Amino acid sequence: MTRKRDNLRWWIATLCGVGGVLLGIALGLWQLDRAAQKKQLHTAAQAQADAPMLHAQALSRHVAQGLQGEGDSAAWLHRPIQLQGQWLGTYTVYLDNRQMQGRPGFYVLTPLQLADGGVVLVQRGWIARNFQDRSALQPIETPTGSVQLHGVLAGPPARLYALGEEDSTPWQQPRIQQNLSLPDYAKATGLVLWPLTVVQTDAASDGLLRNWPQPASGIATHQGYAFQWFAIAAVLAAMLLWFQFLRPRRRHLSRHAI
Repeated sequence: MTRKRDNLRWWIATLCGVGGVLLGIALGLWQLDRAAQKKQLHTAAQAQADAPMLHAQALSRHVAQGLQGEGDSAAWLHRPIQLQGQWLGTYTVYLDNRQMQGRPGFYVLTPLQLADGGVVLVQRGWIARNFQDRSALQPIETPTGSVQLHGVLAGPPARLYALGEEDSTPWQQPRIQQNLSLPDYAKATGLVLWPLTVVQTDAASDGLLRNWPQPASGIATHQGYAFQWFAIAAVLAAMLLWFQFLRPRRRHLSRHAI
């Protein structure tokens, strides 16, 4: 009876150990697959960034339709673009708790009305915050008349974690918000917006800095996780081999030697 019980414990421990090793290997392979996916996305984004510059006013009809939601707008992300139009400064938004070069401040977003009547929201740059008075914003210039700028096509501004509901008060200036939803912004302003934004990449001007953080590929992170899971699997395999096979055999040989 004791021998049967010992055999049952041995089998349970062995199966649990094998399961742990296989799980560690599976999770490591999954992380490597994630790294490969991130590498593909990074390569595609880099190819988009190196593509010839787009000129919004010269886009063909089917491209314009794609940018306005009837096609795959994601296919245009990271493309460099040149815009010409007029600022709609009344609808400028200041996104709070954004950092640039380790300093807290605001991202400044202003819609630009193009010659064909379309409107694109431009992430114009960054200003530092006033720690004594949050609503006291550094002065920026919003030129009147026709302006020309360069940038890259991007998705909506990245969202930060926010406590409570988003600001839903009537439109007023200055408009300071934690996050910005393009559909809600379009509804509040009545503007017909592209579903993409443009991150302006011109040299610092108008009182704004444009040292935008470069997005990380995330490949190294997944590779690091994969290494950790493989290391855990290796440790479990070594423990399984020692405690379930080598150590009992060593004891058995020692008894017989005596």
